[in-house]
Amino acid sequence: MKPQKSDVLIIGGGIMGSASAFFLRQRGRSVTLLERDLIGQYASGVNFGNVRRQGRFLGQLELSNRSYGLWKRLPELIGDDLEFIPSGHMRVCYREDEIAELQAYADAPEARALDLQIITGKALHERFPFLGPEVKGGSYAPHDGHANPRLAAPAFARAATRAGAHVRERTEVADVQKVNGEFHVTTTDGQQFIGEQLLITAGAWGARLSEQFDEAVPLEPNGPQMSVTEPVPYALPTVIGVFTKIKEEVIYFRQIPRGNLIIGGGNRCKPDMINRRAYFRPESLLNQMHQMNRLLPGVGHLNIIRVWSGIESYTPDSLPIMGPSGRVPGLFYAFGFCGHGFQLGPGVGDVMAELISTGSTGTLISPFDIRRFTDPMALATPLSASIASTGKLV
Repeated sequence: MKPQKSDVLIIGGGIMGSASAFFLRQRGRSVTLLERDLIGQYASGVNFGNVRRQGRFLGQLELSNRSYGLWKRLPELIGDDLEFIPSGHMRVCYREDEIAELQAYADAPEARALDLQIITGKALHERFPFLGPEVKGGSYAPHDGHANPRLAAPAFARAATRAGAHVRERTEVADVQKVNGEFHVTTTDGQQFIGEQLLITAGAWGARLSEQFDEAVPLEPNGPQMSVTEPVPYALPTVIGVFTKIKEEVIYFRQIPRGNLIIGGGNRCKPDMINRRAYFRPESLLNQMHQMNRLLPGVGHLNIIRVWSGIESYTPDSLPIMGPSGRVPGLFYAFGFCGHGFQLGPGVGDVMAELISTGSTGTLISPFDIRRFTDPMALATPLSASIASTGKLV
């Protein structure tokens, strides 16, 4: 069988890969996306659905802001409604000293576009009377919100397909090589694909592919712990999450218009990477309900109707791998988003399409360079030297 050739090959069909395929087609590049299972099956489809900017690493806000601009235009861009609701997002805390940290974040120049409001004491409980008495303060982001993660990656993949991309589900990659300046991919069923450039967006499996190009990344897979209640009257439009350094206290929830409360947070689980399965632990539900009762007293009487997990990937510094390879021209990465990549998805796709197509991007991505793990000394070289070999790293 004759190999299928494209300008760009993408391995991994989550929101990063699907959005990249869509935006590459907008730039006129031929694209083939290979997904081992189903589009959006893993981290992209099982996450909480937060479309938030506040609370991110300040150096990530430029990317997050670019993505936010796309979220507002998605129905016209991709022809699908991902149930994005700019409902507002509230980070609350239980301790007075944590209020100062929220204030410092709000005062940072990078956070200016978020229009954050710090609310404390009586004013907080008057505005959000449902919050428990332990809550001392919070940071309100009026433009952030939430969307349906199950819809996102498939919608981008459909839009990419309509635009002319080749999207192959249940197509498992067995081998990747660079031969005579082109990337050759062979699948487990013997299909062959060739691309001038290669983008790896394989999530928790991204490091296995980067290792084949001598760029090992210490990526740790984890399974989020998620639950959802029975539907109740819709009364809590704002997404609420707890800001804390105590792992067990981490809890967040959102109510969808159908009335269900979607809950996440607490301890994660170790997934089975061989069988590609993650599990929800019973103790996670007990902790979630305990923490929810602190945050939203009275919620404990609601019935939990479903629990689930997924497979996410985490780096030691909680920042993703995103940008060009430090060793192989034409190779690019976008994986390891540490459980907070959903909001970034459209922006990552747009930036990667720009970078792959033009060799540069006007959006800050240098903190996510893979060389911080594979070749830290290279990052100390002048920027002009990096531009010469890999494109503008900004």
